[in-house]
Amino acid sequence: MLILKKIKIHFRNMINEKLEKRLEKNGIKPTANRLLVLDAISKKNEIFSLLDLEAELETIDKSTLFRTLTLFQQHLLVHTIDDGPGSLKYSVCDVECDCSPDWQHVHFFCIKCKHTYCLNDTPIPSVTLPLDFEIKTINMVVKGTCANCKE
Repeated sequence: MLILKKIKIHFRNMINEKLEKRLEKNGIKPTANRLLVLDAISKKNEIFSLLDLEAELETIDKSTLFRTLTLFQQHLLVHTIDDGPGSLKYSVCDVECDCSPDWQHVHFFCIKCKHTYCLNDTPIPSVTLPLDFEIKTINMVVKGTCANCKE
């Protein structure tokens, strides 16, 4: 039993070390709350909202979560998706992502189940702007019915 407990503690320390390095690599000072938030969102395989995260991390208040997600966005740990229903959704960036228009991809919003999906392998089509315009970010959301709801 003692060996199993030591293994769990060692594994938890390794995870925390990895999370701390990711924060530091992106220029963010690791704090207990930031580590908790990064740990929670790193385990997500789908897009999430502030409310989703608030329900999961009950010990952290909504304003702290919002400030943490805003900081993570500014430092390229998450990107935001405006899928139309009125609140931003978030997705964890790949380690090498710089959130430039070249890294951006199409998102899909299901009108039945209200889920938003990252379509990582579907790049946003090239956009030509007038001469003195510069693209900083692009948000493309396709709306329809997902595979689960179509059945």
